[in-house]
Amino acid sequence: MRRRAARRKKPGEPLRVLQLHRTFDLGGKEVRLARLMNHWGARMSHDILLAEPEATGARALLDSALAVRFLDAPALGAPATFAKFNALAKLMRGYDLILSFNWGAIDGVMAHRLFRCLRCLPPLIHHEEGFDADEAFVRQAARNRYRQIALQGADALVVPSTQLAHIAQAEWRQRAEKVHQIPNGLDVAAYAGTRPPSNIPGLEPDGRVIVGTVANLRPVKNLPRLVRAAAPLRDRLRLVIVGDGEERSAILAEAERQGMSDILMPGGLPRPQDYVGAFDIFALSSDSEQFPTALMEAMAAGLPVVATDVGDTLSMVSPDNRRFIVAPDAVDDFRAALAELVGDADLRRSIGEANRRRALRCFDEAVMIQLYARLYGEAVGNELALF
Repeated sequence: MRRRAARRKKPGEPLRVLQLHRTFDLGGKEVRLARLMNHWGARMSHDILLAEPEATGARALLDSALAVRFLDAPALGAPATFAKFNALAKLMRGYDLILSFNWGAIDGVMAHRLFRCLRCLPPLIHHEEGFDADEAFVRQAARNRYRQIALQGADALVVPSTQLAHIAQAEWRQRAEKVHQIPNGLDVAAYAGTRPPSNIPGLEPDGRVIVGTVANLRPVKNLPRLVRAAAPLRDRLRLVIVGDGEERSAILAEAERQGMSDILMPGGLPRPQDYVGAFDIFALSSDSEQFPTALMEAMAAGLPVVATDVGDTLSMVSPDNRRFIVAPDAVDDFRAALAELVGDADLRRSIGEANRRRALRCFDEAVMIQLYARLYGEAVGNELALF
């Protein structure tokens, strides 16, 4: 990893970090990042530049004592011009570390690539979490080339999944030693035990099995697929979709077409450890995922899972659960998997227990925090060695 001389800091001065995102709304990336930020506390200060400055729904996850500022200039979402790159590079000066996230921040990575030597910019570590619907199956050639050029100046590229590690090397031409696969982690202990349905606004038990999911309501999550799979079972299950986003009206329209008049969509809820345990079954219907945080949360809560076989979902769940991971386009198989679990409480219980044991063994956040601390620490000259 390329290093620069560490900035001279006064005793006790926090490490200054600039984050670049398209949005900071509730999602798996933000959940993970909030856990890291809260863990490091006063040892870091954070300025967060967003391409969509109003999209700050995940602020509620951050400890109120953190030193965090949300910036709206320079315009990260503006067209890619020399003036934009120059303005972004000027902003980067004076920080110790730049953290960029996903395609929505790639112009910041390009600005760093162009000006890193001229302006003596700090190290930059880029993070790729996955793709929206426009790249869920095949990446765009022009974007791939842009990534190849921009990422040449990054100190490291972080990905959560085996699939993304392969894409980074095969499609973006990144050296294997530059790509760091760090699986997502969470506070597994915080999810132990069931939660009352009342923790989800509007949810009241009525004897039916509660099938729930947690997701940003984007096309790539393909939640209308979940509605279609669940609709014939509506007399036996209650479908709950937690999250906000652009697809809300499309999901409700599909539910109306399918005759599901009581689908519950309470919006985004900030603390999944408080309500995921109210579900009986967790469902994931995405066209594309990598290493989904919501799936880890469901396993930590001891839930059985029905999911599409995307990203690392098949390898994440316990062996007992793997026959309920189905091809993305196999709606009938998805429905059959739901029906089997809805009809067998003992099976739900045994698979849920196996998933929780696997979550405790594989997804505890202590390992994730250690890996990020080591990577970030190496980039800035081991200033995170005490973390």
